Amino acid sequence: MEDKREYALVEHEKPFRYDEDGLHVTRGSAWSGPGCHLGCGLLMYTDDEGRLVKVEGDPENPFNEGRLCCRCLALPEVVYHEDRILYPMKRAKEDRGKDRWERISWEEALDTIATTFLDLKEKYGPECIAFYSGTGRDIGQYITRLSWGFGSPNFVFAMSGQSCYSPRVAGCFANTGAFWLGDYSQQFPDRYDNPNWVLPECIVVWGNNPLVSNSDGLYGHWIVDCMKRGSKLVTIDPRLTWLGAKSEHFLQIRPGTDAALALGMINYIIKEDLYDHEFVDLWCYGFDELAERAAEFPLGKTSEITWIPEEDIAAVARFIAEANNAILQWGVAIDQTKETIPTAQALLAVFEITGNIDKPGAMVNPPSILYYAAGWGSEFLTEEQYNKRIGLPEYPLLNLGFQECATDELIKTLETGKPYKLRAAWLQTTNILACTSPDPERTLAAHNNYDFIVCVDLFMTPTAMALADIFLPATTFPERNGLRIGDGMQRGETINQVIEPLGECKSDMEIDLEIGKRISPDVWPWDTVEDMYTSILAETGYNFEEMQEVAPGFPPFEYNMHEKGTLREDGQPGFQTPTGRIELWSHYYNHADLDPLPYFEEPSPGPGATPELLDEYPLVLTTGARIWSMFHSEHRQIPHLRALHPDAIIQVNPKTAAKYGVKDGDWVWVENQRGRCKRRVVETPVMDERVCSTDHAWWLPEAPGELEDGLYGMFDLDIGNLIEYKCGKSGFGANYKTLLCKIYRVDEGEE
Repeated sequence: MEDKREYALVEHEKPFRYDEDGLHVTRGSAWSGPGCHLGCGLLMYTDDEGRLVKVEGDPENPFNEGRLCCRCLALPEVVYHEDRILYPMKRAKEDRGKDRWERISWEEALDTIATTFLDLKEKYGPECIAFYSGTGRDIGQYITRLSWGFGSPNFVFAMSGQSCYSPRVAGCFANTGAFWLGDYSQQFPDRYDNPNWVLPECIVVWGNNPLVSNSDGLYGHWIVDCMKRGSKLVTIDPRLTWLGAKSEHFLQIRPGTDAALALGMINYIIKEDLYDHEFVDLWCYGFDELAERAAEFPLGKTSEITWIPEEDIAAVARFIAEANNAILQWGVAIDQTKETIPTAQALLAVFEITGNIDKPGAMVNPPSILYYAAGWGSEFLTEEQYNKRIGLPEYPLLNLGFQECATDELIKTLETGKPYKLRAAWLQTTNILACTSPDPERTLAAHNNYDFIVCVDLFMTPTAMALADIFLPATTFPERNGLRIGDGMQRGETINQVIEPLGECKSDMEIDLEIGKRISPDVWPWDTVEDMYTSILAETGYNFEEMQEVAPGFPPFEYNMHEKGTLREDGQPGFQTPTGRIELWSHYYNHADLDPLPYFEEPSPGPGATPELLDEYPLVLTTGARIWSMFHSEHRQIPHLRALHPDAIIQVNPKTAAKYGVKDGDWVWVENQRGRCKRRVVETPVMDERVCSTDHAWWLPEAPGELEDGLYGMFDLDIGNLIEYKCGKSGFGANYKTLLCKIYRVDEGEE
């Protein structure tokens, strides 16, 4: 087909299935579950009995070029783990939190769910059922279709302020009409050798440790690749990371003060006349207003707020502005600040006024086949049902095409029954109690108000044990087919089945297709998941089986889209905004009754907002530092991966540890005005003496699982005990990474 010629392909030496050394080899892509954000190319080896025996990186895949992390290398341990749930199960609602499961057939499970959902829909309307997704990967878009096709506007990401990825997406679209990623040549099959690509002169790693946490389709080692080719780094982080130690400049920022730093840089760049006059004059709106706002942040004030020396702020601002091209490699730390929207606006503005948008080696707009941040199936949701989305009246910015309801309002709705009572929930790829939600006790109590809850997962989790009435077992990715096409990946990959599903497990997509055909058959017209994938791939000119043979396929890409009219629906030059320009002063925010300019608000509690708390809680705590061997709450039961990181830790400076009478290896309580949790101390000089950093999403699969026995140790270990539901003015963002705390030794016998 003619469309095929538009997709650039990799010429593989071997077909996607072949034999080698007595084993059968399948080329494919890894996403979930178990998962991460990447979708690396890999080779999966099976023996004559159809058993997965080993996994290697695929050297022919331009994405990771044969490199593979420990999580994929340990894949057989996950697939064949004795604790995997292999059959559908049910229990009575009154037995929630108790290990009183009864095995049932798929027919009974799906019929029970469908009958219950349809009955509730008829009595109370489809909005009474909420559909939850976790970090999603290749599964989130099917859950949105399940929700919207059923008629429910309540698709849920159970995190206060949707504080992961969505805020940065919201900020980009509101101000520029598109999402922007760093250009590491990932859109070209010949990568760094592509003649159109230019090496970024400057890469600013801001609130992200990309070698461990690979967000937005980034493979972190691309940064190392660019460093080897001559790129210079700036790292802005409360911790001195490995990349920070290799950077030209390292700014050890106080957590939650990123907006102040960005505004201080903007002010310096403007005052020193370092901004790109031509780009600003042609393509930016509201520059004078931005300059006036940024003038409130001279270097002295910015330094006082951020704890960064004035001369270092000035040096980094000049370094970015004078680079021929620069990348902002930002991360979830920006999302997990309560006023994330103005923070993201400020950070991106640094790169907008210096002209680092839509050009080689700078920030580029990624092509995608099915962009999962926007969901799939919104055309099935009527205007009447759309307007029933929880949180829409309180947070008008959600009208900007974002898929989730407002989680903070959802909790209130569960507690009060207003504006209507929620009666059932579908939880898939999510472990809300142990991972995303603050205040687990409040979250548990609120969710117990659902009359009926379904959980879909690989293993029993604290969330499933505490809440589920029906548990549906999902396959791991080697047991099923799938697509890797969204999240800024800039390529089309297939996830290829290499072994038969264990027990009676079904893929997440097959589960959604089967329940979808029961509750909204017109929305799910396909006979098989492969038919469904072919429908999604229609724009590529390949069906699913053909794409398996040729993947990865790279969709058409071009630079300087704003000059060519390919960023706007009307085909005119510019950006998809009300003014046709990058809006440094945002009409979208103004119409949503938000400040149209970026601003800084002190994190509260925090040294600047609540100094009266410092006597009791003297340390600034940042949470959620990523772990090499685990992805969020996954992998805790995998022996090789757990051995690399056996305990929940808190990193503190040695001087801080000595000050509070603890030492490396001690168990401590980390406590604030809301609650406490246990951590093992790791002394490290990478931390500022006033700041400590801890993991998130901890639970112990080996511990007793029933609620009365501590729910796999979760309530002692959950950092959410210290966090409250409190989102930003826009409905986006919450202070997950900016808390106050104290630490003290766990008494003997409490360990």
